[in-house]
Amino acid sequence: MPMLIQLILCFVISLIISLYAIPIIVRVDRSLKFYDEPNERSSNSNSIPTLGGIAIFFSFIFTTNIGMLGYSLPELNFIVGAMLLVFFVGLKDDLANLSPLKKLLAEIIAACIIVFPGDIRFSNLHGLFGFTEIGILPSALITIFAILIIINAVNLTDGIDGLAASLGIMISFILGIWFFLSGHLNYSILCFSLVGALSGFFYFNVYGTKNKIFMGDTGSLVLGTIIAILIIQFNEFNIDQQQPYAIQSVPAISFGILAYPLMDIMRVVLIRIIQHRSVFGADKNHLHHRLLLLGFPHHKATFMILGINILFILIVFGLHSLGILRLTFYIFITGSLLFMIPALVIRKRKLIRNDDPVQQLLMPEFKNQTFGITDSI
Repeated sequence: MPMLIQLILCFVISLIISLYAIPIIVRVDRSLKFYDEPNERSSNSNSIPTLGGIAIFFSFIFTTNIGMLGYSLPELNFIVGAMLLVFFVGLKDDLANLSPLKKLLAEIIAACIIVFPGDIRFSNLHGLFGFTEIGILPSALITIFAILIIINAVNLTDGIDGLAASLGIMISFILGIWFFLSGHLNYSILCFSLVGALSGFFYFNVYGTKNKIFMGDTGSLVLGTIIAILIIQFNEFNIDQQQPYAIQSVPAISFGILAYPLMDIMRVVLIRIIQHRSVFGADKNHLHHRLLLLGFPHHKATFMILGINILFILIVFGLHSLGILRLTFYIFITGSLLFMIPALVIRKRKLIRNDDPVQQLLMPEFKNQTFGITDSI
């Protein structure tokens, strides 16, 4: 079977399973009263069934295993093992809440499974700060740290309808195309299986009425884990610059692909540090919440962020020969300026909140005023 046809079949099978499973999960959620109840941090005002991540997880796992017939991927067992761990941790958190430290511990264990028995790790920094090949210990530490950052960055995007799923679809599709073109067909199968699973969920999450459902930590932790693995292998497969479709400055390219999740988590953590709050806390200081504050509906905010991230990706792929540090600097500066735009518009409309240090820095004249905004950031 031609590989392109096989990838399309992986997408279609995963999509069908996801579309079939979600209405069943919604009925079970409702019968057991597993709802995401609205609170001061919620972006929705209605009780919505959660656990949509179950459909994403099982449609992805099933389709990947079917699609891998005839292909070798020795590390697949360890990938599935790490995903199973974060899946059940996310499920526990969705059903009964789990402390941030316990979730972090589970993420660290999952990262160790990926790095050590799975042997999926950054072994080369591509000339960043003058480093190419690195030893096992720094390689493991850098990879574990990167996995934790990516998992939590993706998790934090699951704040409005469709955002985490659409970013996951975009990232998986782009990486899947590159894996296909460069001959890494097994990882291309992973990508297109994930695109199908997320597409089925996206339909019900954004456009669903009767069967609307949230991803929950069950889905976002799994999604973050898969994306982290794909990004690591994307970097590793580009060590050989003689191969077809090799990309220069691949660490910076990876940053561009993950531009929104990474820029958003850096900004949110900075604000929490300024406020002397726990970095593990929850709030509504993300860019997507700012767009909702400005009056954008969920789907428009989602597509706006997605469009900006796609623009970043086109730019970084086009400028991949500039060098890692220069390209990373351009991404960071451009991203920071774009993130400031909603705050400046909020300033003009005087939608300042007393507990937002970033807006207070931008808008000192409104520091002691409130305008009826009650969410934490």
